[in-house]
Amino acid sequence: MVRFCPIVSGSSGNSTYIGTEYTHILIDAGVSGKKIQDGLNAINIECGALDGIFVTHEHIDHIKGVGILSRRFDLPVYATEGTWEAMAGSLGDISRKNRKIIYGGEKLELNDIYIKPFEIPHDAAEPVGFSVFAGDFKVTVATDIGHASECVKENIADSDVLLLEANHDIEMLKRGSYPYNLKQRILGDYGHMANINAGRLLAEIMSARIKHVFLGHLSAENNTPEIAYRSVEQVMFDNNIKVGKDINIQLARRNFPSQCLNF
Repeated sequence: MVRFCPIVSGSSGNSTYIGTEYTHILIDAGVSGKKIQDGLNAINIECGALDGIFVTHEHIDHIKGVGILSRRFDLPVYATEGTWEAMAGSLGDISRKNRKIIYGGEKLELNDIYIKPFEIPHDAAEPVGFSVFAGDFKVTVATDIGHASECVKENIADSDVLLLEANHDIEMLKRGSYPYNLKQRILGDYGHMANINAGRLLAEIMSARIKHVFLGHLSAENNTPEIAYRSVEQVMFDNNIKVGKDINIQLARRNFPSQCLNF
C-alpha cells in the first residue's frame, strides 16, 4: 500500500507525507516541528517512524521544522549540495551521519521505494521536485515552479498522484499590495506558478494514468481555493478533460492535513 497526504501546503509552510508499510518520508518540513508532529499524529504516523526528510530547497516555508525534527528523532535529511550550503545557517546542528546529499536526475533507493529528485526552475540555490516510486505507483511533488520546463513536464508525466503548484491568480497578484519587485519575482520564470499555468501544464501532460491531483502552495493573499480550483477546472473543460471523471482535483489544505490517499 502507498499512502500520500499533504500535511500542510501554502505560502506559509509546506510538508508532504508519503509512505508504504515499510518506509515513511516527508518532503519538506516548512512549519514548526510541533505542527508537523501534530499533523502526522492526525494521520496515525509517529515522527519516530520516519526514514528521512527530503528538502526541495532552502526557503523557510520548506525548512522551518527540518532541524528540530532531525535532532529530536535522529532523522536523515536529504538535499542537494547547493541546498545544503544555502540552508546551513538556518537548521542548527545536524549530525554528519544525517547529512545526505542527493543529485537531480539520480534515483535513490530507500527500503522499498525509489526517490528521484528533478530540477525545477525557482529562485533558490539548487531546487528540486521529487517523484517517489513504490511498486507500480508514482507520486510526484512539484511546487515552487517558475515555468513549465521540459524537465518538469518529463518528471511529472504519468504520475498516479501529483501535488502541483497553483500559487496565485495573476490579476489578484497584479492588483494586490505586494511591492512591485516582489510581484515581478513571483511572475518571473523562476518564481511561482499561476493557477492558469498549472491548468495548462496539467492539460499538456494529461494521460490516462494521472487520476489524482492536489493543487498546492496557494498564496494566502493572491489566491483562494475556490479561484484556484475554478481556474484549473476551466482549462480542463477547454481541453475536453472532465474533472470528476477523467481526473480528480483537490485542494491541499494550508494549515492541517488534507485527505489521505491510499493505494
